[in-house]
Amino acid sequence: MSKINLNRIKSVLAENNRNGKDLASHLGKTETTVSRWCTNEIQPSIETLYEISKYLKVDIRELLVSTGNKL
Repeated sequence: MSKINLNRIKSVLAENNRNGKDLASHLGKTETTVSRWCTNEIQPSIETLYEISKYLKVDIRELLVSTGNKL
């Protein structure tokens, strides 16, 4: 079974010339936790996504994979 990518945290970090270590330090989380978010092994809470978006100065929607217009 293939892993479903739900977030774009790794991509947005790279686009903003930031890394997981800096994000972990800013949020008071472990580097392992941030790494697991970046590889989509686990997902951060909505509150944490909001804090990530503020840190990276991006709209929170940029951190999520688009579902497209499949309705």
